[in-house]
Amino acid sequence: MYFSMPELNSHQFHEAWLTYKTPEVQQLAFSLLSPNIIREIPNQLPIQHKFDLHTDQHWQDMYKCYTPRLQQLDLYPDELHQFLNKLKSTRLGLRFERYIWFWLLDHHYHPYHLIAHSLQIIDGARTIGELDFLIQNTETRQVEHWEVALKYYLGEQNLSLKHWYGLNREDTLLTKLMHFTEKQFQFSNVHEHQIDQRFAVMKGQLYLPYHRYTAKIPPWVNTNRRLGFWGNNFPSHHAQYYRLNRHEWLCPNQFIEHAFNSWWTNGLYFSRHKNEYYMYRSTISLKNKFS
Repeated sequence: MYFSMPELNSHQFHEAWLTYKTPEVQQLAFSLLSPNIIREIPNQLPIQHKFDLHTDQHWQDMYKCYTPRLQQLDLYPDELHQFLNKLKSTRLGLRFERYIWFWLLDHHYHPYHLIAHSLQIIDGARTIGELDFLIQNTETRQVEHWEVALKYYLGEQNLSLKHWYGLNREDTLLTKLMHFTEKQFQFSNVHEHQIDQRFAVMKGQLYLPYHRYTAKIPPWVNTNRRLGFWGNNFPSHHAQYYRLNRHEWLCPNQFIEHAFNSWWTNGLYFSRHKNEYYMYRSTISLKNKFS
């Protein structure tokens, strides 16, 4: 599948999280409604322990049920703020996990009963694994194991599975998926619960190389999630872009004005005019990280 940049930018995305005024509620809505960054498990991935992905429709249905609660939180966000303030780490992935945790605890709005969060599996004196979420689906009566991840990967070369790299060169899409199937989803029984299904909740954003005006998109890439671009040159009309703070990588604050940048440093930039994300990586940074 080939897309040009104008086609990618003109696609109509379901981004209802942009309608809320409270940044944390925007981010909570994004964590719930945004599609997984991949639509299916790539054929190139050797499967050791099978796992699945929720469909885009699943997340849309969960969001629809949760909309009244989001609207309430947008007016009175103290409960959400207090829950987030208990997180001492600044890691964005842990913040995303906490949003999913907050939603799961709101059991009146979805068919899930949270059995455990951050459940450690211990063998004698050794910790052999940890489950992000152990859940019972009250509709199917099945026990589900969920692993959640917020990831940002930059595509290179032919955009095949092994050529998607994180900002840390050692963090790749392939190694993350391998970790899922080899390590994180290895457990079939946990604390007297038999696990019936395993799900990876993998959200964030993928970035195409900006210098390519056309690119072949692998079929497993979820193009219902807005794709960004990356490069080590200023994009055209770069004065329209502003640098996002780290929390805004989840969702740009809609009601906070940013001054346009007159200089550039590594990070994620956003253009409201073009509704486009651009991950800037300086040439020096690329040499230091990638050589």
